[in-house]
Amino acid sequence: EPVPELPGFVRLFDGKTLAGWQGDPEIWSVEDGAITGRTRPDKPLKGNQFLVWKDQVEDFELRLKFRLQSGNSGVYFRAQKRPPGKTEGDLLIGPQADFDDSGRWIGVLIEYPVRGVVANRGEKVRIDQTGKKEVIGSVGDPAKLLQVVRQGQWNEYTILARGGHLVLKINDVVMCEVVEDLDPKRPQHGWLGLQVHVGPPMCVQFKDIYLRRF
Repeated sequence: EPVPELPGFVRLFDGKTLAGWQGDPEIWSVEDGAITGRTRPDKPLKGNQFLVWKDQVEDFELRLKFRLQSGNSGVYFRAQKRPPGKTEGDLLIGPQADFDDSGRWIGVLIEYPVRGVVANRGEKVRIDQTGKKEVIGSVGDPAKLLQVVRQGQWNEYTILARGGHLVLKINDVVMCEVVEDLDPKRPQHGWLGLQVHVGPPMCVQFKDIYLRRF
């Protein structure tokens, strides 16, 4: 569905249902006009869980609002699904725009479980074709960037992905940036997924999810 106020973008969440998304209905629902991922003390997770969008993405800009009451969550993109028949490990493997309630992981680009932390908040990182990573600059002081975030309230995440150039923004402020010399054997397209993290009971919400493809 096109978004009149954002030319070129389409709406991925209708504000009422999980149409177009796939995930465990015991975890994912719509509450107060927001996608809500909620875990309960009587049903602890055995692993991270995901709500996955129906279409894959490659080069794109994604904007969404998120609110985290507790725990850790993130937005996966260009992610691969674990092989059919394999039940151990997370359903999605790939880059993640991370966020949490402690502030340690918010605005950090992680690639779990393969490469770990790709870029911490405040870093500009270069990765060569062999996978060697080098911090080549700063996009800001990590502590000052954290002040941009309204903990426990609604914030906007922007993910920009064009080839090997990745940028994460929160509330329109750049949190980290990655420039990668692409390995032709490495897939540059994959799935979008919203995460609830294994651990204590948690609740995360998402709304105003808009996608523009390049």
